[in-house]
Amino acid sequence: MKNKTLSRIYKMLKPQKKAIVIISILSIIINIGEIIKPYLIKLVIDSFLSVGIWQKGLITVGIIGGIYITLVLIGNILDFIVSTTASMIGENAIYSIRNKLYRYIQHAYIPFHDRTPSGTLFVRITSDVEDITTFFKDVITTFIQDIIMIIALAIMMLSLNYKLALICFLLIPFVILTSLIITKVTKKVQEYSKKAKTKLNIFLAESIYGVKLIKIFNRQYEKEKECIQLCENFYKSRVPTSFTEGFLIAFMIIFENIGVSLIIWTCINHFFNINLDVGIIYIFITYLKQIFEPIQRLVENFETIQEATVSINKIYDILEHKEFLENFEKGIEPKEIKGKIEFKNVWFAYEGENWILKNISFTIEQGQSIAIVGRTGSGKTTIINLINRFYEIQKGEILLDGINIKDINLHYLRKQIGIILQDPFIFAKSIKENIELNENLSDEAIMETIQLASANEFIESLPNGIEEIANERGSSFSAGQKQLLAFARIFAHNPSIFILDEATANIDTKTEELIQHSIDKISKEKTSIFIAHRLSTIINVDKIIVLSNGEIIEQGTHSELLENKEGYYSKLYNAYYTNLVV
Repeated sequence: MKNKTLSRIYKMLKPQKKAIVIISILSIIINIGEIIKPYLIKLVIDSFLSVGIWQKGLITVGIIGGIYITLVLIGNILDFIVSTTASMIGENAIYSIRNKLYRYIQHAYIPFHDRTPSGTLFVRITSDVEDITTFFKDVITTFIQDIIMIIALAIMMLSLNYKLALICFLLIPFVILTSLIITKVTKKVQEYSKKAKTKLNIFLAESIYGVKLIKIFNRQYEKEKECIQLCENFYKSRVPTSFTEGFLIAFMIIFENIGVSLIIWTCINHFFNINLDVGIIYIFITYLKQIFEPIQRLVENFETIQEATVSINKIYDILEHKEFLENFEKGIEPKEIKGKIEFKNVWFAYEGENWILKNISFTIEQGQSIAIVGRTGSGKTTIINLINRFYEIQKGEILLDGINIKDINLHYLRKQIGIILQDPFIFAKSIKENIELNENLSDEAIMETIQLASANEFIESLPNGIEEIANERGSSFSAGQKQLLAFARIFAHNPSIFILDEATANIDTKTEELIQHSIDKISKEKTSIFIAHRLSTIINVDKIIVLSNGEIIEQGTHSELLENKEGYYSKLYNAYYTNLVV
């Protein structure tokens, strides 16, 4: 195991050092009892049964039996404590790692999510964490105890008869060599199996999330074939692992029986002048089996260790990349945000110098409403992303009330900006929880925002009103109803800046008119940015910015832009109006 992996395991176990020390001490006590028990039987065989007596002075077979039973009871109680404590260590470590991973995912920059499939992150926080859970419960519980047991038994065997012990130990190099060879093979096989498992889990997650799309395009059969292929690949990757694991276990049993045969054969023939009592021979056979038992257990846990180390490395490969984390601690928090936004010579590219925005400059005054229009891919949504600092610009400045947004606390900045997307996300919680988003708003405040969003008729028609639980992703509501909830949500949080990305696209005309009144009311008080394809919704804004290929080609009011008959906006509006008439 590489030092890097050991270091990562140590990070997970460091908070549990005291519990691990207690386990180690209790394991030593358990092992002492396991070593004493065969010696008590040896004592009965050589000192009592072989001479046909049941008592020597005050010591009797009954007393020895009582001591044996006491050791068994104490050993079982301590073993229960060790197992329970080790399990708790594992649960605490998993609790910590899952929360760290989730926190990282929530605090990672959007570029991290762009390059990391959501299915992969889902696998990391579920399947990989479960592999680590198994590692702690099945391995950590016995690992310390087994190591101590192997060392203690080796010392006892050497003290009883070093010659016979050394003969038994001749098998150890073969056991180690066999383990090392198969370990190398198994590690490669395990990594391949892990990749196959990850691909399968990603596919399953995406297929479940995208089941509606699969049905729309009638691709159930094709997806089923893809699933069968991925399952087959995973199955094939598991076969070699099972083979190598079974191969190792079989070898351990063979070595154990060879060791017993060596003891009996050596003692019967008195090789190397070894002449032992029956009780000593019994102790040697028992100790040999006991020393192979923890070795065999370690081998049986080998697959679990391999899976866990691969999972630990995959998880920490994410956690240790701090450069992808957003910093919510630094930055200033102005007493008030009025809402003036300035773009000064902004250049931005998602990759390299493939510029999405080129030397963009414009100003949105406090309380002003603007609209951004342009073809798909012209950079409209990118501007919204940059205002929210989902991405960092390469050149230029973006100012909010004269302050560079890089200098403003990120949590504070985003709290001042409210966005309604065309397809808003609805959590599988109550309507109230979807609106307040853990802000703990009163029912009265929520009802006010619902009224402002013209969503009262829709919500009052539900059996449980604002306590109605939405299905996953809001599938129990129509697209228009989800947008009404999104409007209620943004009104409830009352940001300084409103951004609407084609937010009324799925709402009927009557409801749109009601919401438009609410938007108009807000626009008089708040800075508002509209991204629109339906030009009828932006006629009354203070300024329209026209984008093409990442550059501003026109800006002005609706009437000003229409004056330029050859302008892009004028042609776009006339085409739109003509289509409406037709």
